[in-house]
This record gives sequence, C-alpha cells and structure tokens, in this order.
Amino acid sequence: MAGNIDKVVLITGASSGIGEATARELAETGARLFIGARRGERLKALAEELGETVAWREVDVTDGTDFDAFVEAAESRFGRVDVLVNNAGVMPLSLLASLKRDEWKRMVDVNIHGVLNGIAAVLPRFVARRSGHVINVASVAAHMVMPTAAVYCATKHAVRAITEGLRQEHDEVRSTLISPGVVATELGHDITDPEVAAALTGWRKKSLTPDAIARAVRYAIEQPEGVDINEVIVRPTAADM
Repeated sequence: MAGNIDKVVLITGASSGIGEATARELAETGARLFIGARRGERLKALAEELGETVAWREVDVTDGTDFDAFVEAAESRFGRVDVLVNNAGVMPLSLLASLKRDEWKRMVDVNIHGVLNGIAAVLPRFVARRSGHVINVASVAAHMVMPTAAVYCATKHAVRAITEGLRQEHDEVRSTLISPGVVATELGHDITDPEVAAALTGWRKKSLTPDAIARAVRYAIEQPEGVDINEVIVRPTAADM
C-alpha cells in the first residue's frame, strides 16, 4: 500500500544495491528520503528519477564530521530526521594469511565506524525528541564465521552487538538489525584475491535481489511506534548458509 510512511528517512550507501533498492521502495510510500553515498552522480540521477520527495548529498561515512553534515543537510531540507538506515558497507574478502591490512582497516572503518558515526549523528536528536529509528544493515555474517570472511564477519558481529546495545540503552529509540544472506549487488567488487572473487560468483548463483532487503526495511519502519522489529534475517530459499 503506497503513501503510508510519513517520515524522513536517511539512507547511506544509496548509490547502488540495497541502498538504492530501499530508496525506490520507500519512495512509493510517501516517505521523504535523504540519500547519501560517495558517488554523487548516481545519487543525483536517482533523486531526479524518484522525484521531489528525494534529496541527496555525498557522504563519507568514515568521517564523523561529514556524517554530521549529512544529517544537518537532511534536517535543513526536510525539517527533521525520523529514521537512519546505516547501509554503507564493504566486503573485500581474503584469507587472514594474505595479510591484507589495508583491506582489514577499510572494513573496520566503513562497516563499524561508519555505523557508529551514523548513530552519533542522529542519537542526540532522537533522545531529545524521544522518538527515532536506527536500522543497521548487517549480514548473515553477523551470525557465523567462514574462511576468507573472518574480518568481514567480525565487523558484522560488531554491528549486531552495537544494535543490541542501542536497544538496551534507549527505550525511546527503535533499533533494527537487517541481516541479508547472499544478495546480487556490487558488494565484494573490491575483492583482490582471484580465487575468492570466483568463489563469490559461485555463491551468488543462489542470491536474492536487493528489493527483498528493501521490503524488510520497509516492514520495520511501518510498524507502530510501540513495536520494535529488533532483527530480520533474509536468505534465499535455496541458501546453504
């Protein structure tokens, strides 16, 4: 049913994949959207396509000051912020013995610090208003560990812990963890190990499309204020993991 979300929703990582699909899904509901990512040209094209209820700004989620400015820009455009969808993430998988320290750091910076920067930017506003919703996109990797994914899984376990901590500390703020299984997106395009990249291609033979995750995000947002969907795991029916 269209036109049933009267909220201002911020989405990071919105230039492709799950973030873009979430923007498309929520745009149909009447929600006002402020979308962010590092690729401004894609954001601009998406906002122009979706219409005047969608605005955009480039954002580097690893930079706390830039994330603060992103939230302030959303408030300036729409007057308030009701929901933050922390969706930005990276997944350059590799064996630990490959010693890809720069890639480890990048995952920690984007997947953990990016989520914390988002929470820091919106939480004072939500607490002051005694209302708000943080949705963190994690992964089934938040519930398991596998070879080549140790660091990635660690970051997603951290996101799960952070989300639960937020829930326990703030009964006036809704917190939701969305844990997708394998999804056909650009995630993992930065894998530098050829064998691991080939394995990911194999895993994606059984994959969801991003709109499946977007519908889970919408479901969490649509609940009445007194209902908090704490976690949703979404896997392909034929998934092995």
